[in-house]
Amino acid sequence: MSEPSILFFEVNERQGVFHRRAFLMGGLAGVGLLALGGRLAQLQLIEAQRYQKLSAGNQFNYRLMPPPRGLILDRNGTPLASNRPNFRLMVIKDKGMDVEATLDDLSKLVPIDGSRRARLIKDIKRAPRKAPVAIMEDMSWEEFSRVNIRAPELPNVTADMGEVRVYPFGGAFAHVIGYVAKVSDRDLLAAEKDPTQDQDLLHHPGFRIGKQGVEKAFDTELRGRAGATKAEVDAQGRVVRLDPEGDIRPTPGKEIRLTLDADIQNRALEVMGEESGAIVVMDIRNGDLLCMASAPSFDANRFVRGLSGPEYKALSEYERKPLLDKSMTGTYPPGSTFKPTVALAALSAGVNPEVRVNCSGGWYYGGRTWRCWEKRGHGAQNMHDAIKNSCDIYFYQTALRIGPDAIAKAARAVGFGEIFDIGIPGQRRGIVPDRAWKKKAFKDPRNQIWFPGESPSYGIGQGALNVNALQLAVMTARLANGKKALVPRLIKSVGGVEQPSGAAVPDLPFSAEHLDYVREGMAAVSAAGGTAYANSQLGLGDIQMAGKTGTAQVRSFDKGVSRNSKDVRWRLKDHNLFVAFAPYDEPRYAVSVIIEHGGLGGGTAGAPRAREVMRVALLKDPEIRARIEKPMPMPDAPPEAAIEGAAPEDPVIGAPPPVAPQGPHI
Repeated sequence: MSEPSILFFEVNERQGVFHRRAFLMGGLAGVGLLALGGRLAQLQLIEAQRYQKLSAGNQFNYRLMPPPRGLILDRNGTPLASNRPNFRLMVIKDKGMDVEATLDDLSKLVPIDGSRRARLIKDIKRAPRKAPVAIMEDMSWEEFSRVNIRAPELPNVTADMGEVRVYPFGGAFAHVIGYVAKVSDRDLLAAEKDPTQDQDLLHHPGFRIGKQGVEKAFDTELRGRAGATKAEVDAQGRVVRLDPEGDIRPTPGKEIRLTLDADIQNRALEVMGEESGAIVVMDIRNGDLLCMASAPSFDANRFVRGLSGPEYKALSEYERKPLLDKSMTGTYPPGSTFKPTVALAALSAGVNPEVRVNCSGGWYYGGRTWRCWEKRGHGAQNMHDAIKNSCDIYFYQTALRIGPDAIAKAARAVGFGEIFDIGIPGQRRGIVPDRAWKKKAFKDPRNQIWFPGESPSYGIGQGALNVNALQLAVMTARLANGKKALVPRLIKSVGGVEQPSGAAVPDLPFSAEHLDYVREGMAAVSAAGGTAYANSQLGLGDIQMAGKTGTAQVRSFDKGVSRNSKDVRWRLKDHNLFVAFAPYDEPRYAVSVIIEHGGLGGGTAGAPRAREVMRVALLKDPEIRARIEKPMPMPDAPPEAAIEGAAPEDPVIGAPPPVAPQGPHI
């Protein structure tokens, strides 16, 4: 019987299956080993640097370092806004942190009152994890030392030195420069929509943002670029030691230089004393603003640290409004300082300046008597005399003759009703009324007509007319320049880049003869017999100032009521104004002064202050100072005139002169 062949076939088949499986498994293992080896090669050779950085990142951490804010300087390089060291105390929020216990420990080292404690608890709870929260700014050296000595016992607490904004002149430049303050929730919400904003920097407790004036308008340029400090941390993220060699230095913000002069600005605020108002000084040659003082002011350094509720309330509710920039935001009737503009309008309209108007102290028109400030009257006045004496009757009748549109056209040409691009916000346009304005201003058709009785008040700078101190300075500078429609310039340079001059502008739409005539009238105001003569003498040799006084009513005066506001409440007194330029024969500087509710007579409060500020501007000008210090020439004496005290002639050799016979001795 033969052996079955099926057994042999089964063995071969099983052996083939085993070989196929072995090859398959070996192939899979080989592919796995190859992939593993490739991944190891990638990690150790190709991506070694990346993982070294990740490893170092677990060991080292970078803490954001705010950049030093850019300096703000005056035209001569005097710092108006700078930075100083600041010892500050911060708490870094962490998971499981006992806020109450931490503040209890800190209150033993630094003063933390109840209201401040409640605010700090709220700030710490709202802060993101690992975010530092400022507990105290401007610590003393003793407080800073106490915290650092106890630092090992105070987890999540750090005391370091940063920088804080400081304004060396306090309130002198507060309205122009503004101030910086903590980033508010509103600021953060607005920054979320701006991809150019550094969100980490905005959340840093030591960072401040511009809130007003130059600080706000040029906040981006002043910020700079943030840096970082390198620190070794443990597994919990706590700092073990610092590594100064690995720090990334921040880039300071750009330097901004203004056209203002610190000496002139400080003198302006000094002479304002307790009065409320503004003083603006402008260079007639190029439009540079040398002074933009608003009084009363406030200390911008207090806003950097943060005002309490009662402090801010006291500032905001004070009737003289220290938070309002009266140099460009406050608007006032210009009063008689507007008369040179009316004179230009009349000359442009073809009015003969030599035609005289009789001023008897009153003028009856439209069913009422229009009064002149001089109750006795000025007599017969031509245009020159009317500017010199500030005759109201002359300008009542002149304004009625030429109409509101001609006056408004001249007013806009000299700068009224205009907002100037000086780099900072806050200007108010004011009102230059004319027939078109009245149609837009009133809804009732009966009030949209310009009534003839409105023109006389317009002619003396009253009625609906409203201007600011900056516009008054521009008007004066354009009249004094005599050619260019100058525009003011406040920002001299940004990051070393010079800004355009205010003299690169078109010419004024007035003839040179008309401008000369008006300037001669303004010179007469400050000359003997003029309304500002007593208080406008500079005392600087032969240098004279030309100007114009002004008084603007804030209330109506009934018949028989005296306008003397000596015993009247402050807010009911008239505004006191004065504009001027000097030197008259070679104009350099223009000044405008507004004394809010200063009382009757622009020459009594405005002119003395304009004189003092103008003196500083002139004495700081090297050319003007050389002119002042130049000795005056001696008068020529006749050749044969006997000069008392002169040396006798040399003795003459010869016979003695004959002796005149003498009478009897008595």
